[in-house]
Formats: sequence, C-alpha cells, structure tokens
Amino acid sequence: MLCPLPVLRLRKVLAGTPPGRLVRLIATDPAAVIDVPHFCDQAGHVLIATDSAPDGARVFTVRRG
Repeated sequence: MLCPLPVLRLRKVLAGTPPGRLVRLIATDPAAVIDVPHFCDQAGHVLIATDSAPDGARVFTVRRG
C-alpha cells in the first residue's frame, strides 16, 4: 500500500477497536515510517513498536488511545 492508504486503513481499524487494544499494521510504503508515528501522535494513539519484516515491510504495533 502506498501513502496514505496505510494510515487510512489503520485509522479505520482503530475506530472500531476498544481503547487499549493493540493493532498491528504491516506496510511496504517507505513513507509509513514517518506517517504512522505522526498519525499516532496527532490522534492520541501509542506507537508501541516498529519492526522490520523479513520481506522488507515494516510492522507497526499501535495501542488505541
């Protein structure tokens, strides 16, 4: 997925998730490394971890605020 799709899909999933729940996002868009933390800060969610997947994708673990 290319920008802004990872953040838009993350927002949609988090909207239907109870506060405190963890959500994992896997993104291949290099800009997600900037976009996801910024979105979390602005929307009141907590970025728990950012990891690299073996295929080069980035894995973001977010706690809904």
